[in-house]
Amino acid sequence: MNMRPVTSSVLVLLLMLRRSNGDSVTQTEGLVTVTEGLPVKLNCTYQTTYLTIAFFWYVQYLNEAPQVLLKSSTDNKRTEHQGFHATLHKSSSSFHLQKSSAQLSDSALYYCALS
Repeated sequence: MNMRPVTSSVLVLLLMLRRSNGDSVTQTEGLVTVTEGLPVKLNCTYQTTYLTIAFFWYVQYLNEAPQVLLKSSTDNKRTEHQGFHATLHKSSSSFHLQKSSAQLSDSALYYCALS
């Protein structure tokens, strides 16, 4: 019988809070540790006085510049990229980032922003 130790990879997600011009974005803060293969959800809620705005999730990998992961300005429309998805819900002022199966390669800094 082959007895090997069971190991699992863990990914680390760091999150930042951004505010500008009286509008605000609140997201999951700090370090989020997720076991590889399990789902992950990063919360993002906002307050704004504008009627027409665009929402973004940025990702920044180690030693790289931030890049747009997802963008949406359409209410109740699911946006997807690289296995991640988010749906803008204006009724609950939210744009949560989700992935059904997190991978070690997803380890990065994630920013929620509005423009």
